[in-house]
Amino acid sequence: MHARPQTLGADEAAAQLASWIAAEAAQRTLSAQGAGVGLTPPAQMLGMDGLAYFQAVLRGELPTSHIGHTLDFLLVDVARGHAVFQGRPGLAHLNPLGSVHGGWFATLLDSALGCAVHSALPQGKAYTTLELKVNLVRALSPEVARVRADGRVIHVGSQTATAEARLLGPDGKLYAHGSTTCLVFDARRPAAA
Repeated sequence: MHARPQTLGADEAAAQLASWIAAEAAQRTLSAQGAGVGLTPPAQMLGMDGLAYFQAVLRGELPTSHIGHTLDFLLVDVARGHAVFQGRPGLAHLNPLGSVHGGWFATLLDSALGCAVHSALPQGKAYTTLELKVNLVRALSPEVARVRADGRVIHVGSQTATAEARLLGPDGKLYAHGSTTCLVFDARRPAAA
């Protein structure tokens, strides 16, 4: 479970943001020099447990997702049952009222939630989202240079899994939180060509 977010002072928030931007730059460089953006062949993904898959993505050995590239966010940290995505809200993400569209919040949270679940699955298992619930608690604009979606598993069973996530700014402000219920199933190997 998540601890209550703690708001940081201006100097601490600036240091946190600088740390986040440096980590993002390092991850983007590693990815660009490695596998880049793309799809991992299903047979290759099925040969790994979820955590091993995401660790390979972070090392640049496997590609990052197209959706992250399109919406300007990426995986920055993973452990078993825990995934953190970092995003940069930009002009392309604004709704007609000038704030970041709720769909961007939801996509970032959905990525952290689903990947937290995936990181806890053994080899040969897959998942899909059954339910996604998102609560927006504060408007977001490009003036907030980065946010992080921190997803953590609550439960992984043989047929379902649940997780929760929070979307936080570098100052610790909460922008949104969400939860998911996922269906867990045996992954099918792709048919031979």
